Order: sequence, then C-alpha cells, then structure tokens
Amino acid sequence: MIRMWEDVPLTFSQISMFPFFDIAHYLVSVMSMRGQSGAIAMAWNNPFVSWFRAMLYCFGGGILSSLLLGEAPTKFLENSTNVLLASSIWYIVFYCPYDMVYKCYRFLPVQLMATGMREMGRTWKITTGITHASSNYTDAWMVLIAVGWAGGAGGSVIINMEQSLRGVIRPETSKLLELSHSAKISLLGAILFTLQHTGDLPVPKHTLMFCYSLFIVVISITMLLTECGSSPLSPLEAMLSRMLFGSRQQQFSGEPQKKLKSSFSDVKEDNSSTASSNVENEIRNKKME
Repeated sequence: MIRMWEDVPLTFSQISMFPFFDIAHYLVSVMSMRGQSGAIAMAWNNPFVSWFRAMLYCFGGGILSSLLLGEAPTKFLENSTNVLLASSIWYIVFYCPYDMVYKCYRFLPVQLMATGMREMGRTWKITTGITHASSNYTDAWMVLIAVGWAGGAGGSVIINMEQSLRGVIRPETSKLLELSHSAKISLLGAILFTLQHTGDLPVPKHTLMFCYSLFIVVISITMLLTECGSSPLSPLEAMLSRMLFGSRQQQFSGEPQKKLKSSFSDVKEDNSSTASSNVENEIRNKKME
C-alpha cells in the first residue's frame, strides 16, 4: 500500500498535457475572454482581432517567457497543432449554433473539471519555463523564478498590457500594479521549483509537482464553489505583511485620506463663509437704495 502511494506522484508527473489538459486551458482562457464586455460584438464585427486576442489569452505565458529570454514572441506559432487546437476552441465558443458550448460550460461540474485541469497544467508550465531557462542561465536563480512565474501567470500580464494599449483600463486601476491570485500562486510555485532545481529544496521533483498541483487545484475549486473573489492566502499575506513591514503602515495609509477630507471640509467652510458674506452685502446694498 505504501509502495502504491509512492508511485502515485511519479505516475502523475509523467502525464501528458496534450490534448486534454491543453483543451481545458484553452477553454477556460477563451471563456474568460468572452465574459468581457464587447467581446461577442468584436467576434462578429472583427473576427481576426478576436482571434488574435484569444491567442494572447491562450499563449500569453509563453509569449512573456520568450520576451524575458530574448526570444521571438511569435515562437508559440512553431507548434501549429496547439495553435489550431486553440483556434478551434475559440471558433466553437463564439460561433457554435445555439451557443451550445457556452451553455455546457456554464454547467458547474464542467467548470470544476476544466478549472482543475487548467491548474494542473499550470504546474507543467512553471516547470517547463524553469527547465528552459536553466539551459542558458544555470546559476541565475532570479532568472529561473522570473521565467517560471511568466510561464505560469504571464498570460494575465500580457492581457492587461493589451487592454492598456486599447485604453480599456486606466493606469490608476490597472491590475499590473497588483498581483492576482493566479500570479501569486505561480510566483510561489516558481520559487519552490527553482529551489528544488538548484538543490536547495531536498524534495523529489515529482513529489513537489504532485503536492503543488493538489494545493492549487483545491484552492481554485474552493474559490469557484464559494464564489469568493479574494484569495484564501490573504490572511497569511496580511500576517507576513505585519511581521515584515510593521503594523503602522495602516496608519500611514489612512493619513492622506484624513488630510484630503480635512482639506475638503476647509474648502466647504470657506465657500459657505464667502457665500454668506456676499448675501449680507447684497442685503445692505438694497437697504441703502
């Protein structure tokens, strides 16, 4: 029995991502694109632009990884099979008769299965990025972390950049200034797998892949079932923030708001006083007349 459980992580690490896990990734990515305002109208009015955006959603991690390593951002086009598969998913999501694909995806068990398979594929993308970067940067652990993180969550960065160029989101509300849940767990995975790759974390790679995949799948499915927008890691982040940066950061963050409110109140008082003085002057002038 113990021997069987020891073989489970090894068998898990040998699973091929093509085609089922890739299909799940493309499906979830294109569905998230479809959920944005104006995506359906764009698909009907300008199909090429819609297809190009879908490719950014599906292959954004590979594009960002290529940019970090000084490679051509169009390198993902070398795998024509995956490009055709992603294009097929994009086509049936937007142009299927009676919108059957979208209606089937809205069924909760289908969403849970697709989300779980996509999160499992995230592990392979992180490890693939680290392995690819290590061929040129052997001891540069920061490069390995950056490329691994880009492979796991680079799609969200590329998408936000594309939206910023189109003027859809403003710079002050851009998600580039904060890490999403997928970016946080990808960064955690990139650090763990980099430490394992350099030998600083004495854990077999297949065991780490199994444990990390199980961890992110459970978290993502929990967030989907509870419809919780915040990450379950938020309490841990808040505790580490207080430990590392002190508890007075909340006081400093509240000071600008207090000053802003006080300035507004002063302006209102000044305006009211000037208005009342003007009224009094008008009354006096009328009496003198």
